[in-house]
Amino acid sequence: MLTCKEFLNSLNEYFDDNAAAEIRALVESHINTCPNCWVILDTTRKTLQIYKGMEPQPLPPGLHDRIMSALDKRK
Repeated sequence: MLTCKEFLNSLNEYFDDNAAAEIRALVESHINTCPNCWVILDTTRKTLQIYKGMEPQPLPPGLHDRIMSALDKRK
């Protein structure tokens, strides 16, 4: 059984089309017993469905550089 923290760490992999059956089973088992994590999974799933149907949008000027700078600082 996953903890809530492990569930959150597994979400990205869970939504990957090539996710291992074991990960999928663990996540689904967890959300059957944890209503808070079920809400997170459901909201994430709905958000992904909305954005998959949209056309890519250009980043505002300078945003890419600010993101990369922030990531460099976290290393």
